Amino acid sequence: MPLKRNENLSGASWEEFELMGFEGGPEVQALLFVVFLIFYMVTIQGNLTMIVVITLDAHLHSPMYFFLKNLSFLDLCYSSVIAPKALTNFFSSTKHITFSGCATQFFFLSLFATSETFLLAVMAYDRFMAICSPLRYPITMRPSACACLVLGSYCGGCLNAILQTSFTFHLPFCSSHRIDHFFCDVPPLLRLACTDTALNELVMFGFCGLIIVGTTLVVLVSYGYITVTILRMRTAAGRRKLFSTCGSHMTAVSLFYGTLFVMYAQPGAIDSMEQGKVVSIFYTLVIPMLNPLIYSLRNKDVKEALWRLGQKCGHVKEGGQGETVS
Repeated sequence: MPLKRNENLSGASWEEFELMGFEGGPEVQALLFVVFLIFYMVTIQGNLTMIVVITLDAHLHSPMYFFLKNLSFLDLCYSSVIAPKALTNFFSSTKHITFSGCATQFFFLSLFATSETFLLAVMAYDRFMAICSPLRYPITMRPSACACLVLGSYCGGCLNAILQTSFTFHLPFCSSHRIDHFFCDVPPLLRLACTDTALNELVMFGFCGLIIVGTTLVVLVSYGYITVTILRMRTAAGRRKLFSTCGSHMTAVSLFYGTLFVMYAQPGAIDSMEQGKVVSIFYTLVIPMLNPLIYSLRNKDVKEALWRLGQKCGHVKEGGQGETVS
C-alpha cells in the first residue's frame, strides 16, 4: 500500500499511483506486449531513419524537410514517454509509478503532443508559402524564420504542458491511487480527485480545444488556398506531384488532430476508459509509427534519398572489405 504524501480535510495525495493498464489474463497481456513492442520498434526505426536521412542528404536541406525532421523527433520522443513504462507493466506484479514520475510523464507527453500540433500547422503554412507565393518563399521561410517557427511550436507546447500539469497535480487525490489507464493522463486522474474538477475540465477542454481548433483553421485555410492554386495549374504532372506531397501532410494531420479532438476537446466523446485507452494507443503509438511511412512512401525525394544513402553504405562496406582483403 503506497504511503500518503499529505493529509488534510479535503483528502490525501498519494506518493505512488498504480497504472491498472488493460484488462485480461496473462495471454492477453502477452499479446498486448508483443503488439506494443512491434509498434514501438517500428516507430524508433522509422523516425530515426527519417532524421538520419534528412540530416545526411544535402538534397533534403530545405524548410519542408527541416520541419519533417522535427516531426520525426517529436514522434520519437512522445512515444518513448509512454511505451517503455507500458511494456514494463505488462509483466510486472507491481505497476506503481511515483507521484513525481506520473507528473513528469504527463508533462512531457503534453509538451511533445502539443508541440506536434503546432508543428503540423507550421508545415501547412510552409506548403502554402511554397505553392501560393513561390517568389516570396525563399525570404519568408529563410533558416532563421524556420528556426523561430519550430521554437515557437516547442514554446507553445511547453506553456500548455505547464498549465495542464500544474492544474492536474495540485488536486487532492483521495478516492483511490489506481489510475485506470496505461499512462498518466488527465481524464483518469480527474476521476481520482476528491474535489470539484469543473475548473480543471474547463481548462483542459477550453485550452486544448482552442489549440486544436486554432491550428486546424490554419491547416484548412492554407490547404484551401493550395487547392485553388493547384487546380489552376495547366500541367497534370505538376498537379499530381503537388497533390501527392500535400496529401501526405493532410493524412498525418487528419489522423493526429482527429484523435486529439475526440480525446481532449470534445467532452463526453469517450463513453468509457476502455475506449479512451484504445484512442490513446492510436495517437501515442500508431500515429508515430505511421508518420515516417506516410511521408517516405508518398514522397519521391525521400525515397531517392534513402536509395542514395543505401548506395553510400554499400560503397563504404565494399571499400572496407577491399582493404581487409588487400
